[in-house]
Amino acid sequence: MTNATASARKSTCVDKWRKKMLPETTKVLIIGAGPTGMALSIALHQAGVDHVLIDRLAHGLQSSRAGVIHAQTLESLEPLGVTGRLTELALKLENFAIRDRNRALLKLDFGKLPTKHPYLLMLPQNLTEQVFAERIAALGGVIHRSVEARTVVQDVDGAHVTVVENGREKLISARYVVGADGMNSLARKSAGIEFDGAAYDASFVLADVRLDWPVGATEVSLLFASAGLVVVAPLPDGSYRVVATVDDAPEKPDVADIQALLDSRGPTKERTRVIDLMWSSRFRVHHRLVRAYRKDRLFLMGDAAHVHSPAGGQGMNTGIIDAVMLGQLLGDVVNGVRPEAELDLYEKLRRPAAQEVLELAGRMTEMALARSPVKRFLRNLALSVLNLNPFLKRRLALKLSGLSRAPLARLPVPSRQPVPVTRTGPVAKQGMKLAA
Repeated sequence: MTNATASARKSTCVDKWRKKMLPETTKVLIIGAGPTGMALSIALHQAGVDHVLIDRLAHGLQSSRAGVIHAQTLESLEPLGVTGRLTELALKLENFAIRDRNRALLKLDFGKLPTKHPYLLMLPQNLTEQVFAERIAALGGVIHRSVEARTVVQDVDGAHVTVVENGREKLISARYVVGADGMNSLARKSAGIEFDGAAYDASFVLADVRLDWPVGATEVSLLFASAGLVVVAPLPDGSYRVVATVDDAPEKPDVADIQALLDSRGPTKERTRVIDLMWSSRFRVHHRLVRAYRKDRLFLMGDAAHVHSPAGGQGMNTGIIDAVMLGQLLGDVVNGVRPEAELDLYEKLRRPAAQEVLELAGRMTEMALARSPVKRFLRNLALSVLNLNPFLKRRLALKLSGLSRAPLARLPVPSRQPVPVTRTGPVAKQGMKLAA
């Protein structure tokens, strides 16, 4: 081995080691490496913005959680270079139906929507996160795992986050901090931003199972029954996602629990049979929205800013679009394309979008939780009438796909062109220009 080769290898190893080390300063610190945090990281990598992505968990999500990616989300993700891979791994469905046991009340066709992605893309969240993580690695980035944020403090110069890694505290200073750290967000609490709303009374069961399903693997089915709601959605590996409301769900629902849910809420003409349980969980659902998406240099996105019922599969989708827009905005500001005042566009556009999603998911959940015979009759009648109106059906499909909120997912054209700042010192002497 020549001295030059050995030197090159040593330099590469040092670069990789430095990349894995937590820096003391950065332009943007992202707390939380779920789908929203990773989407923001990809956007910042592509904008050439120095940033750090941390997560308190040692590994990415192992269970599937969110299972659908909507058309507007896929359109928003195209500039990030992940849409193609997501569609390769996923199952594409054009049909969505609301049923009352055997009777189809409302059928929606996503195949006729005005988009490059006229379908519901069924993909477990762990695979979505895997695609995002691979993209970050391909861009030369790293996810700093087992790093927990403990405090977030702002001053006139920026934001300062105390983190713990391997039992040791470290202070990271950033120009901006983004909280993608879920419903119990440290970032939101540190900013003192109110999270208005409440929890639903019912708990939810979530499971991936293998089924003999009489409806077949061609649609996402939302089924109403006097016992409550159940959603059954096909996944690309041949399994099905089951989501159901339960007054007091067991901590780990088993095969018998899932079978009982489908027996009491699914079709009766042909019995559903649960063949195998891959994983299950229970959770409680809130409907909440922050009063502000930003406080000075601290931003919120995803579940840190809005949470709602899983009806309609809107949660992860809304958060990902938050991340794509915020990534573009922060990139433009750091690179001198936009003035810092335009960061207010993030809340101006994304909070109304989240408000619409909360209202849509809330209405669907209220319909699903109707128990009295009169309310159920009126609900079913209203949906049956809606099913006869092509205009209203298309409008609802546009809302569920996110396409009706497309204007709230697009930034206006920047008001000025980049103005790079040349700094003095060793870097400037090398002829390099650094963005402010």
